[in-house]
Amino acid sequence: MDEDLRRQKFEYMTKAPVEKLVCRLALPSMGSMMISALYNIADTFFIGKVSTEATAAIGIVFPYMAFIQAVGFFCGHGSGNYISRALGMRDTHGASRMAAVGFFSAFIIGSASILPGFIFMDDILRGLGCIDAVLADARGYFAFILIATPFMMTSLVLNNQMRLQGNARRALLGIMTGALLNIFLDPLLIFVFGLGIKGAAIATAFSQFCGFVVLFVMSGVGDGIRIRWQNFKPSLKAYREVAAGGLPSLLRQGIMCISATVLNHAAGVYGGAALAAFSIVNRASIIAVSALMGFGQGFQPVCGFNYGAGLYNRVRRAFWFCVKLGTAALLAISCLGFVFAPEVVSFFRADDPLVLEIGVFTLRCQCVTFPLMGMVIIVNMYLQNIRDTLPATATAVSRSGAFLIPALFVLSHLYGLLGIQLSQPVADVLSFLLSAPLGIAALNGMGKKRLG
Repeated sequence: MDEDLRRQKFEYMTKAPVEKLVCRLALPSMGSMMISALYNIADTFFIGKVSTEATAAIGIVFPYMAFIQAVGFFCGHGSGNYISRALGMRDTHGASRMAAVGFFSAFIIGSASILPGFIFMDDILRGLGCIDAVLADARGYFAFILIATPFMMTSLVLNNQMRLQGNARRALLGIMTGALLNIFLDPLLIFVFGLGIKGAAIATAFSQFCGFVVLFVMSGVGDGIRIRWQNFKPSLKAYREVAAGGLPSLLRQGIMCISATVLNHAAGVYGGAALAAFSIVNRASIIAVSALMGFGQGFQPVCGFNYGAGLYNRVRRAFWFCVKLGTAALLAISCLGFVFAPEVVSFFRADDPLVLEIGVFTLRCQCVTFPLMGMVIIVNMYLQNIRDTLPATATAVSRSGAFLIPALFVLSHLYGLLGIQLSQPVADVLSFLLSAPLGIAALNGMGKKRLG
């Protein structure tokens, strides 16, 4: 029965009109990404009602969250991209083994992170840019995020594996479960039970665990690849495949962790208000980034199946459709963000005029160049999906690290706070100039070399 469903899936993925197919797969992926963003948005919104220091504390812990995402996306994209191509070649056995390798590797890494995190908590937080005024709040939030680490990592793995099999709608149920719980528990624990920032962390940790349980159950429904311990056969060959598909994600999120830490240190010079302002802008940007990432994730299974089947013209059509539609959508979002920047920032922290002043200008600066991300993100997903590892890695680390970190150092030295605010737009422009020619060259050369 499972093989019949997989045969039907193959026929659909390789014969349905690609524009319709991308949109159908993108809708649940966009929902998953947007709902995932609500974890961070809800925390920032409710904690913003507590204090400026509490809002800043979330920004301090953000680099660790980027570390969790780095491992989760590495194992999830690395195994999921292989699974997508394997199903395109009708290799169900290979797909099942890779699913287990990705899942259990992430769980082991996440579990191994908990004890060192508690032992060296203060050192880690100070290393992430924490200042004395924010340290107590940062401790309260970080402790519970540490406990939830293995479930947060493996949820990302399951979500990406399901999505890359074309089962994003099932993944959406697990993401929705966690997000809705988080939105309900945040005000209950923060205000009703008086737990403050600890309440937000408990809500996030418990919600992520519940979402993990639902994702694990849903992953094996219907034609989905079931996670089985007996399929966990780690090998150098398996990890080479994970690295080939997941290294760009690992480096993108890993360097985001570094750049977020550099940003915290640079902004910390200007006090808790600056830390809080950049934390708010980062959370607000997550909405637009999540929408585009979700849309691009509708492209990835289409790309994987058709690339694996050798249907290169379908891959090209899907790519340009995503770039054009994604850029147009980002342009509209950026215009709205620029006009309503004061309302966006005050939504999170309305009673601190310095936070509002810094945050509004920073958000408007980012809106100016944000439409360029339509090309950057789709190119990265395409290169990663076809296992073009080096160019994919270069585009992955460009926006949030390779260009952003030097911009932060140079511009903050030259222009102070203004330089920090201009760093992300500069990185966006440079990322576009790198990604566009790499993506076009790979499209033109597709079909001249097969899978590695």
